[in-house]
Parts: sequence; C-alpha cells; structure tokens
Amino acid sequence: MGYLRVVYSEKQRPYTSYPGKLCKYIADNYFSGGYKTVLDIGCGRGEHLREFQKLGYQVRGIDLSKEARELSIDIEVDVIDIDQERLPYEDSSFDIVFSKSLIEHLNNPENLMTEVYRVLRPGGRLITMTPDWESVYRTFYEDYTHKTPFTKESLRDIHHIFGFTKVEVKKFRQLPLLWKYPWLSIFSRVLSCFPKSDIKLIKFSKEVMLLSWAEKETQ
Repeated sequence: MGYLRVVYSEKQRPYTSYPGKLCKYIADNYFSGGYKTVLDIGCGRGEHLREFQKLGYQVRGIDLSKEARELSIDIEVDVIDIDQERLPYEDSSFDIVFSKSLIEHLNNPENLMTEVYRVLRPGGRLITMTPDWESVYRTFYEDYTHKTPFTKESLRDIHHIFGFTKVEVKKFRQLPLLWKYPWLSIFSRVLSCFPKSDIKLIKFSKEVMLLSWAEKETQ
C-alpha cells in the first residue's frame, strides 16, 4: 500500500468541494485569458486535474506514484520521479504548470525548476503552493516524506535563480471565506493560536501555505 492510499485515503482525507474552489480562485486570479493547457506536477488523486478540466483547460498530470494513474484513469497521468528525471514533453509545451504540496517533498527542487522552465511556453506561468516553514515548522516533519522547507524569501529566490520573472509570493490560508473577505484574516490569525484541532476553521487557520506565481520570460 503506497503513500496516496495511506496518507490521502478517502477515510483519512475525504473528498470535498475545496479543490474546485481553489482551482477557480487560481484560474480567476493567475491565469491569462489565452491559456489553454495545464500540467499538474504531483497530481496525487487528480482532484485539481479534474477541476481545471471542468473549467475548460486541457490537462495532464505527473506523479511519482503509480496510484495516481490508477486514480485518474480518464486523464493522462505520467509516472515520473521529478527529483531526478526529465519531463517527457517537448520544450514550450504548456501554458501553466501547477503544483500543490510537491516541492517540499523533493531532495532536488532544482531539477523541478529546470524542467518546468523548459516545458513552459514563453509567457507561461508556474503556480506553486507549499507549506510556509515560518508558520508550520513545528509540524512540518510530521509527514516523513517532507524534505525541503521553504520560506517566502527562499521560494521567491529559487524562481529568480532559474530564470523566472514577475515573481510574487504570498502567505495563503486555505479558507475560501478569506479569499472573498481578506479583512477576516485577523480572526484567522487569532484562531491559529489555539491548540491543534480537527475543527476545519482552526486547522486551516494554523496551516499557512505559500502561494507563488511566476512567468517564463517572453522571447
């Protein structure tokens, strides 16, 4: 039994409407009108792939686990070790590369950045989400597969080092209400001081992510 079936089992992490809300937020705020193709690296159960597909995008997935292909038999998913291998695509193949909760699992995030830059079209965008080390350092290694933590500054720097432009990184709580009413963030910060809890409002107030977007320079 592999990582997805244990850590991301339906019993452990039931399917919810959250991926649909997140993908719509990402597309509305970070995709350009002319974008058509999305590559999801670290696609896992395929939830974001399906939601981007519902929004009208042509999608393809990458994951280390063969389980990912089995869980998304209706979508093209390639099994690749992005820590070490090249992506099986031609240069400039995608408008968007999206990854959520992936880069922190890599020993060699440099290979990811090199390959993403290669397969993005000029003017294409990389959207990255990863836990904010400054906020979650006490619990980061509760997932033993976590390897490389990032802060706002280090995530910004790795994009610049590998040639990306227009880099922006922000702290991001996975509470859709805050996306619509940012002024409520003050209450979320208060809740983040509460002890660890399975109550969603407290849990996702504590689990702060980094959300970054960056472009491949237009040639």
